[in-house]
Amino acid sequence: MELLRIQGGIPISGETRVYGAKNAALPILAATVMVAGTSVIEDVPDLEDVRVMMQILEQLGARVRWQGATSVEVDASSIHSTNVPADLMQRMRSSIFLMGPLLARFGDVTLSKPGGCVIGQRPIDFHLRGMRQLGAKIDEQHGYIRCSARRLIGSPITLDFPSVGATENLMMAASLADGVTVIENAAREPEVEDLAQFLRATGASIEGAGTDTVVVHGCSHLHGTEYRIIPDRIVTGTLLLAAAATRGELTVHGARLDHLGAVLQKLRDTGVRVQADRDIITVKCDETPSAVDFRTAPFPGFPTDLQAPFMALLTTAEGTSVIHESVFEARFKHVDELQRMGADVNVDLRTAVVRGVPMLSGARVSASDLRGGAALLVAGLMADGTTEVDGVKHIDRGYQAIEAQLSRLGARIERVTV
Repeated sequence: MELLRIQGGIPISGETRVYGAKNAALPILAATVMVAGTSVIEDVPDLEDVRVMMQILEQLGARVRWQGATSVEVDASSIHSTNVPADLMQRMRSSIFLMGPLLARFGDVTLSKPGGCVIGQRPIDFHLRGMRQLGAKIDEQHGYIRCSARRLIGSPITLDFPSVGATENLMMAASLADGVTVIENAAREPEVEDLAQFLRATGASIEGAGTDTVVVHGCSHLHGTEYRIIPDRIVTGTLLLAAAATRGELTVHGARLDHLGAVLQKLRDTGVRVQADRDIITVKCDETPSAVDFRTAPFPGFPTDLQAPFMALLTTAEGTSVIHESVFEARFKHVDELQRMGADVNVDLRTAVVRGVPMLSGARVSASDLRGGAALLVAGLMADGTTEVDGVKHIDRGYQAIEAQLSRLGARIERVTV
């Protein structure tokens, strides 16, 4: 078993560059199956989820290879299967993104229910309902889902909730449908807009991505392209929080300020000094942060993926913070582990009350999901003594060689096998 061993209490300081966004790379890689030709996706992070998506594409028949360290080339012209391997689907929830593209190009796709982090109910009903509205027939049996359609037909679709995954899946399917699709109450996240930018680069006609109404004019085919994905706003936020939590000073290059507005404002509210200019963000914290309250929400609100790492920062803030998790009902699993380290956190349903303590203490803790694991990393970096974090496989799904990146910024952290 692998774990991360951290000697805490050392400020995270220096300069680093953020890499491409996992949550942009995965749907874009899935979208390449609709392309009649070769796609080159640049600044792709080398993460476990990305490698699983690449394996799925290969098993479907696509030719997939790394170009250098950060670009992935996909030639989907040789795809011969529309059955997404069940074993790989169980390893990654984002495999559901293949539903729309395969259905749109081949008129048929068979999948199983996707896996991924257990952070609450994450039904795919919005995906299936939208595909039905586009004309697909859905057959669910024994945990498998088959979607089929002789031809998808554009349709007005209103989502009950601005689901990122459903918005992206329907946007992809509609790109090769006949007629016009209008998606109301669409997700506004930057990753949705990035997928639309990629699809437009391949010849799709999409308007309104990044707003709550997306209009897709279907076309007959998409062509190959080269495309660079956006930087990872969640990794950026995690690094900034690690620096603030350890009372350090960190500059992150290659960031997108417009993707982090709510997070940067909350950092400022704690008393952390934040300087932002173009694609560079610097944080400095040399005093005890102040408590703040926040509520997670779809973009442009505070991102649920940074709720757990921000909570870690607040465990040693001055005063009492109240955090309301409005997106996922089971996203406080990291609280028990923070309590092992001396944090004073109480949870009532979807609300956590965090009372700041002078110091966390190192302990053996376990990550049960990706972003909860990031919180334990931040906590370990700020704690007195040694922290060992197991469940590293969850962290690896969203952070590329995180121990190496943190080590370059002064942390004493190593990956060990026990």
